[in-house]
Amino acid sequence: MSRTLEQYDLEAQRCRDLFLKKMIDYGTAWRILRLTSLVDQLYIKAKRIRTLEEGVIAQVDEPIFAEYIGIVNYSIMALIQMEQGTSEAGVSCDEAERLYDRHLTAARSLMIAKNHDYGEAWRLMQLTSLTDLILMKILRVKQILLNEGQTLVSEGIEANFMDMMNYALFALIKMKEKQNMAVI
Repeated sequence: MSRTLEQYDLEAQRCRDLFLKKMIDYGTAWRILRLTSLVDQLYIKAKRIRTLEEGVIAQVDEPIFAEYIGIVNYSIMALIQMEQGTSEAGVSCDEAERLYDRHLTAARSLMIAKNHDYGEAWRLMQLTSLTDLILMKILRVKQILLNEGQTLVSEGIEANFMDMMNYALFALIKMKEKQNMAVI
């Protein structure tokens, strides 16, 4: 498990670093996005990954790992929007960073608990399965939103966003391991 935590933290830091750099470039303009728009952004990212996994030749020079990073960051934005609501005024960069870190920490805690219970099953999964699970979670969130946030027996929207983040971070770990194996 210590190896997983080390790898998870490394990939999470890569996502966080990009989020902070984009915040320098754009500020917190994303705060205007409604939850449905963020879910659509997640869908676009995951759908592109799946399309490329199915053998379509990329015409946009954006690597798959960047899409997984986007999934992590858009998931955190969605969690912040659920908590704070939309705002044209945005929030300070310091506040956005604090909120980002809090949600990332919560997702990490969830990953530790689930990873313990499931015995690191994700390590035996195909990368394509992680993509499919992210797409399924996105469709679940869309359905919950159609149901006005209500579920009868299922976990809510927040848990689905945290699962998407963790699946994307697992995918980044798997991609890094594959890249390292190719170098050897």
